[in-house]
Amino acid sequence: MKFQLLIVLFGLAALTATAQTKTDLTQLNFMSGKWTGSMAWGDMEEYWSEAMGDNMVCAFRCVKDGKTVFYEFIVIEQSESGVPTMKLRHFGRGNIAWEEKDKPYEYPLVKLEKNNAVFESADNKTRLIYERIDANQLRAVLEREKNGKWEVDEFLYRLSKQ
Repeated sequence: MKFQLLIVLFGLAALTATAQTKTDLTQLNFMSGKWTGSMAWGDMEEYWSEAMGDNMVCAFRCVKDGKTVFYEFIVIEQSESGVPTMKLRHFGRGNIAWEEKDKPYEYPLVKLEKNNAVFESADNKTRLIYERIDANQLRAVLEREKNGKWEVDEFLYRLSKQ
């Protein structure tokens, strides 16, 4: 009897965890828009489309002193299980990919609240958090675990009217 109860409890926990990550992609539309910001290493522009069908797309560029630092191409695709998964690739000048052609970074959605989404790698060592602060501001946070310590980079974007 105790064994059966444990199985039921574990099953309920698994269903609850899965239910928290399943979502309709339109719930991520708070990220959409043309966003601009600056860091010490360059001026940034990040454009997110609204959800269309089973996906959203993003193009990112970072430029310093008029020269490309790097680009990113990101998609969020609805998986068969209903969990949106972010897939990200970096590119240098000349559109040269940094990652292998069949190995984008993948971050399934692990938490979604109003105007806040958390994506996390399968090894739990990288998190990407998007938060719509207000009508004109989007915060993106990159958290990475390296050598037992967490590094955090925060990017504050403003909505561009162009």
